[in-house]
Amino acid sequence: MPRMKGAELITEYLIANDIPYVFGICGHGNVGMLDPLYAARDRIKLVSPRHEQVAAHMADAYFRVRHEPAATLTSCGPGSANIVMPLACALTDSSAVFAITANVPTSQFNRSPFQEINRHYQADFVNVLRPVVKRSFQPTRVDMLPLALRQAMTTMLSGRPGPVNIDVPFNVFQEEDEVELPPPAPPLNAQRSGASPEEISRALDMILAAQRPVIFIGHGVTLSEASRELTEFAKKLGIPVISSPNGMGCLDMTDALSLGFIGRNGAFPANEAGRRSDLVIAIGARFDDRSASSWMPGYSWNFPHTKLIHVDVDAAELGRNYPPDLGILADARTFLRQLLAELNRRGVEIGGNKATATKAWLADIAKWRAEWDKFVRPNFEIHATPMRPERVVADCQAVLPADGIVCCDVGVSHNWYMQFWNARKPQCMLNSWGFSGMGFGAAGALGAKLAAPDRPVVAVTGDGCFTMVPHVLCTAVEYNIPVVWVIWNNFGWVSIRDIQLGMFGGREYGTMFHQGANKKPYNPDLAAWAKAAGVDALTVTKSQDFRGALEHAVKANKPFLIDAHVDAEVRPPSTGAWELPPTPYKEPVFGQRFIPDAAPVK
Repeated sequence: MPRMKGAELITEYLIANDIPYVFGICGHGNVGMLDPLYAARDRIKLVSPRHEQVAAHMADAYFRVRHEPAATLTSCGPGSANIVMPLACALTDSSAVFAITANVPTSQFNRSPFQEINRHYQADFVNVLRPVVKRSFQPTRVDMLPLALRQAMTTMLSGRPGPVNIDVPFNVFQEEDEVELPPPAPPLNAQRSGASPEEISRALDMILAAQRPVIFIGHGVTLSEASRELTEFAKKLGIPVISSPNGMGCLDMTDALSLGFIGRNGAFPANEAGRRSDLVIAIGARFDDRSASSWMPGYSWNFPHTKLIHVDVDAAELGRNYPPDLGILADARTFLRQLLAELNRRGVEIGGNKATATKAWLADIAKWRAEWDKFVRPNFEIHATPMRPERVVADCQAVLPADGIVCCDVGVSHNWYMQFWNARKPQCMLNSWGFSGMGFGAAGALGAKLAAPDRPVVAVTGDGCFTMVPHVLCTAVEYNIPVVWVIWNNFGWVSIRDIQLGMFGGREYGTMFHQGANKKPYNPDLAAWAKAAGVDALTVTKSQDFRGALEHAVKANKPFLIDAHVDAEVRPPSTGAWELPPTPYKEPVFGQRFIPDAAPVK
């Protein structure tokens, strides 16, 4: 066996697993990794952003675009503590990140050296990350690295993907031993679970018997790369599709069968179909509170009156919020292929009563779609200063090609994109959904662009989100990453301001950005800030100018920032509900709660 330093073994294992990037920041704890990375710089590249949070968001977004992992490298103590939030984002959204953290030398364990956490256990940083990774490993000798690396990589990519952590003491990077490079881990989707023949037969029986079926898809369909199978199955049976944000694009959202997102900020046809359906086929979706109107009957869903087939690769999600009539532990693509094969095996001809029922159901949906379009369409034509949110969404849609990538940050801007963005292909709309970490869009766009260098990448990020990670501009310039940032500038934490106004009698405190006692709205000159960093920038206050500015920024093919002033007083029209007990929740602005006669009201 060859004799290698621990850091050399780690580097070679990353390369063997086709990891092209390490997003990391140097520190005294991980300095031992830098020289092996330098020696292998023609095979793996170190990209060093100005903050560890950005490094982990970059790795997260890189995986979401390519379904291939990247690694992060952080030093001991605060450097690694800075990746807790982005790893939580990756975990809740099932995104793979190979997080290498450094720790103190093993000979100094439990002596309180510089940056050791040891209140309850020596070198205890792994327990800081324990809640936000699938598994944390801490090899304390070089000969422990091969097993830990192989197990970590396999854990990260198998089943429901997610981040893992390798915590490496300082001396293990530097020490040598005779070690063998472990074999590469199987890539994502190399091992797929399927349903039993009995489950497939029962599922198809339920689907064919339904009068008003809908398919609800989540990130599991995207991760399984099941777009083709989903589209074929939905079209073959004429079943409309509702999507969570991380499932958007698996069915082209301009298709007549696509109903969009569901929940408080969903589209009206999706909520109306969800609450009136008699069967929901949920595939790789979690039924979180925002896509289920806080689980209150009649706003988005009507379980148990509505029958539920729930398919997921993670057994913990089956029945977490709604007990299914049929729960199936299976990979999304495998399940859909099995359904299609069963259709063919039975020689099912879609006709007769089934066609009549589907036709009536699709006619209802077409009516709801027309009502919704009549309600919202006029707002897309309004020119104003500051800009109406609908214009920003529509102009982004007009400028970006079908394979262009929108990297959404969180907050009110994201609410508008969830409601009105039409993703044409999978892995083209990136969202921090489950944990909703501010800065994901602004930072993740860098990783998304490295994953797809030939496609335009636009980060849509609020002024609050962007000013948490403004140093992304430096990284874009240093590494020539041509991302376009659209700053949704409404001078405040407006999504929280709106909640505050609704709950507490119209008072605002601590949620808007003000300068001085006169409450004058304040933000830095974001375009000037960008230019100071070496990034081209424009300030746009009139909607007539935004589309041209975005076209120019995309065509420039270099880092570009647009400071877009958007009206904070125009709110997304709610079509579902969202409850934060014990405060009262609001009824939908458009549409209303529907409870079937036979359904119990909770």
